[in-house]
Amino acid sequence: MASKTSKIQKTIARQQEKISEGSYYEAHQQLRVVASRYVKASDWDSAIDILYGGALALLKAGQGGSGGDLGCFLVDVLGKSEKSCGAGEKGKLLTLLRAFPPNEPTKKRFVTEMIAWSGKAGEYPNGDPELHHVAGTLFAEGPVVAEGEPYDAERHLALGTKDSAEQLAKVEYEWYAQDESHTAALYAARAVFPYLLTSNLRSANKAYLIFTSRLSSSNKSLSVQEVSSTSSDMRVYPSLPLLNFLGLLLLAVQRGSADLYKQLAKHYAPYVKEVGSWDDALAQIGEMYFGIRIPRQGNPLFDMMGSMMGFGSGSPKPKPKKVDAPVPPAEGLD
Repeated sequence: MASKTSKIQKTIARQQEKISEGSYYEAHQQLRVVASRYVKASDWDSAIDILYGGALALLKAGQGGSGGDLGCFLVDVLGKSEKSCGAGEKGKLLTLLRAFPPNEPTKKRFVTEMIAWSGKAGEYPNGDPELHHVAGTLFAEGPVVAEGEPYDAERHLALGTKDSAEQLAKVEYEWYAQDESHTAALYAARAVFPYLLTSNLRSANKAYLIFTSRLSSSNKSLSVQEVSSTSSDMRVYPSLPLLNFLGLLLLAVQRGSADLYKQLAKHYAPYVKEVGSWDDALAQIGEMYFGIRIPRQGNPLFDMMGSMMGFGSGSPKPKPKKVDAPVPPAEGLD
């Protein structure tokens, strides 16, 4: 066993020399060949060690394409070896993920394959939360948000850990800051709705609180009223009725009150209608938390085909940066 480990270390060391000399292509190809031999012999641990060491060396040298290719090969080997999604495996994958150069295209492929593997090899069918959290946090950094395209960050943080809500609220607020002031609720909803739809009320509340707290602290002229009762406290934004709707929605979910939800839906219907893209999410929330059945209508054959082909009902994908919304009235407690 010791001799095999020594042999692997020598192989990696030789390729690291080539990488330091700038012979990236040669090192990449030789590492692939050696790893493939171990895979053919079903020596999974040796293949994993070779691919991990080689991928990390190439990524650190700024060779995102080659390093990413070996990283994806590593994920494939993890799947073939039928290893579980344990701390050691996750540690290797996260180390590689953090080593990717900024804006490296292969990174998205690596993340997609890593998450898919963890969904099969772990206890979370949608992917391991820790992997989602780190991936989402990394996608949120740098120019991704500046370019107004934080979709990858959103998707992963919504399925992350208890720490992800803070990061997602930060992503949404920074994206909102590039848009018109009256669109705040549309960005807050992009954190609140995904958490509610994945039965994560705690993170939904946390994301809403962080977003609104930052909104208040960054906009001193924004009118805010504190409303307290024996059971709860909340902030009311007279000029942002849809933001109030989200806060009251969270309160209704917490209380499990279908009557309160129906009152909210009726009172805020004109504002929600103007948004146009909240209907499906709210219908799902109504069914999940309040037992309000979603009407099943339409052509059964079309619905079946839509399910098979990936189209059908669902809110449209929002456009980067600008999110259309009605300009709410400047007064009143709506």
